[in-house]
Amino acid sequence: MKTVSTAWSLAILLGMSSADALAADVDIKDPWVRGTVSGQQATGAFMEITSKSGAALVGASSPAASVTEVHEMKMDGGVMKMRAIPRLELPAGKPVVLGPGGYHVMLINLKQPLKKGDAVPLTLQVEGKDRKIENVEVRAEVRDLTAAPASEPKR
Repeated sequence: MKTVSTAWSLAILLGMSSADALAADVDIKDPWVRGTVSGQQATGAFMEITSKSGAALVGASSPAASVTEVHEMKMDGGVMKMRAIPRLELPAGKPVVLGPGGYHVMLINLKQPLKKGDAVPLTLQVEGKDRKIENVEVRAEVRDLTAAPASEPKR
């Protein structure tokens, strides 16, 4: 399983000192995107996010899609519904799983099909306890269209 320390990745990408980048205070594990077929306009991005001191995921973007949103799926009156949410709380020290059938990052109006082995850049907007929003850069591996998570999503 691949682990990306976003604080260090951000420091390297932006040429900042580690002290500056550590404010984002989140670790991302196993980021991946479900592959697509020709003509498919949307897919999901999945990962596990842990904030050391508590934060919230308040947005996302990607050059692979025209629209990128944080979504949740849940049962409502016996029907599974998906909707965009304005924020996803990241409780201190507790991993939050973004996975199929639960929370995820939705990539909409894809600019091209995504095939297994590609990497999709994502920028996550994370709001810290100080209400400051920081960008966290992630590269998500594209997995097969039928890919499933290694374990059930936790909520």
